[in-house]
Amino acid sequence: MDNEGPSRTALATAYARAYHQIADRPRILTDPLAARLLGVTVAELTELGRPAEDRPGSNVGEGILRLGVSDRPRRLFFAARARFAEDRVAAAVAAGMRQAVLLGAGLDTFAYRNSHPDLHVFEVDHPATQAWKHQRLAASGIDLPERLTFVPVDFETDTLATRLEAAGFSRTDPAVFVWLGVVFYLTPDAASTTLEYVAGQSEGVEVIFDYLQPGDTEADRAQMRTRANRAAAVGEPWFSYFTPDDIAAQLRALGFTDVEDHSAADLVAEYLDGSAEFDAEPPQLRAVRILRASR
Repeated sequence: MDNEGPSRTALATAYARAYHQIADRPRILTDPLAARLLGVTVAELTELGRPAEDRPGSNVGEGILRLGVSDRPRRLFFAARARFAEDRVAAAVAAGMRQAVLLGAGLDTFAYRNSHPDLHVFEVDHPATQAWKHQRLAASGIDLPERLTFVPVDFETDTLATRLEAAGFSRTDPAVFVWLGVVFYLTPDAASTTLEYVAGQSEGVEVIFDYLQPGDTEADRAQMRTRANRAAAVGEPWFSYFTPDDIAAQLRALGFTDVEDHSAADLVAEYLDGSAEFDAEPPQLRAVRILRASR
């Protein structure tokens, strides 16, 4: 985490969503604000989208940024997981939920495209990321919705419960929690603590998050080590891995009765009418899964 702004991986995800708007058809996620928030042009996105071997990054951090754009399977998954979360939020609103908490919101733009006038969105993130985002929102002319609340949380000194309560979040009303691109950067104990907090909502609750499963083969484990080393090199090491059975058991022990779990490749294919045009499951997606759980 860069105390002067968002993390490299948060930037890479945002750039991937922006490039998805111009590079991929059919489009999985429509996000006209991603490029505006970043302050990046179509020409600049196109240049970043050139294959890494044609335009290698000058450092590891820049390489991660370009990989987020030029790596099509990963880019499509970033779009698909955001679309999945937004579809689930829409379903939750239809069921009566009026609170959505984006844990580790990063540079997500859902709150500024939110078509649900009664939905109160709470964006939770590190103060440095939120300060940078405030500056970019103002510079790009993106208006702050009335029913959006920023919740700055520095987990070294703050607690999620205290900060959310101070921001006006109701623990007694239904809520949906969206937690994308975060769990693997936490220790298993920290991830469990957050899930316990989410499960403590006194009324209906739903949580959507992605996670990494351990590699099944030596080739998968080597791929994971390469990616983990790249993340660690920019100060964002991975700490948590779960099998689908283990995470499902943990969620059910917390009272969640409905668990829906997808592989990354299957989720992408689902949004592309059954075919993501991959010859085989991309190795960079094999460890990635996304689920929703509710009660």
